[in-house]
Amino acid sequence: MFVFLKRFFKSFLLLELIQGLRVTMKHFVGRKITIFYPEETIPKSDRFRGLHALMRYDNGEERCIGCKLCEIICPAKAITIETAERDDGSRRTIRYEIDLFKCIFCGYCEEACPVDSIVQTEIYDYCFYDRNSCVITKDKLLAIGDQHKKDIFRMKKNDSIYR
Repeated sequence: MFVFLKRFFKSFLLLELIQGLRVTMKHFVGRKITIFYPEETIPKSDRFRGLHALMRYDNGEERCIGCKLCEIICPAKAITIETAERDDGSRRTIRYEIDLFKCIFCGYCEEACPVDSIVQTEIYDYCFYDRNSCVITKDKLLAIGDQHKKDIFRMKKNDSIYR
């Protein structure tokens, strides 16, 4: 009988509704934490993993040797690599694609690469206007690496204390 009365008054007085309104009012009059995105940026961790890039050696040759370790270790199977043998007998990639719809930005590809060819940059503000443009090709990855080379080296230097 006592449990029945307790449940009746609890539902009659709408205690859950009052508790919810109290939480709402606390946040309504509290300090606002809105960030005005293009003008203000959010702070990023030193170990943030963003858009991918392919790196080159100082002589301009691409670093990727076509070992396919990044393709094998990728849990989302987002990386596709095709290789071919060059005239000098070395193996290089002819096709290197990353599907960013599949990619979970785990960083395993970067960890598996024996020559530090694939890296993840701090770039997080990119968009796609159609489904076909979500696949980043080798040329785009190399262009990103060339364009943001100084930022990537700075990021690697800051990350080295964690390794």
